[in-house]
Amino acid sequence: MKKVAKPLKEMLKLEDIEVKKGECKMQYDHSYDDIINHPHYKSKKHPPMSLYARSAQFAPFAALTGYEDAVKETARETGVRIEIDEEMKSILDSKIQLLTEKIKQKPEVTFTYFIPDLRKEGGDYVSVSGIIKKIDMYEQKIILLDKTEIPINDVIDISSEAFKK
Repeated sequence: MKKVAKPLKEMLKLEDIEVKKGECKMQYDHSYDDIINHPHYKSKKHPPMSLYARSAQFAPFAALTGYEDAVKETARETGVRIEIDEEMKSILDSKIQLLTEKIKQKPEVTFTYFIPDLRKEGGDYVSVSGIIKKIDMYEQKIILLDKTEIPINDVIDISSEAFKK
């Protein structure tokens, strides 16, 4: 099957183009002849806009400001708080009591505890190691030498070399 090229005039379908022996001439519209050669107008009131300011007009625009952050926040996963049973609570209490007795020996202790998420339900478990400065039973927190405060009710595990002796 052979394709036959259509004549240029038929392909363009423009009435103002003349085709003569391979030449294409466009007919000129004379409706702007009265202003075509005038100089470009420059305002006396407003200075010309800088290239930087002109380019800002074409900068991308975020119509939904904060939407992407909201999607990331929703996608961010948080852990579920583990409820420990009475047996585990008594083990942790006895470990805290033993650490209270050995606080002057300054043992290195690792605590695993829950930190609630500030933005949504849930949180994460974190392990922190350090030397105990104070165990405040009134405020229910353990304070390390580096000033880290650990809520006693959020602790799920305590490990130390002090428990092996």
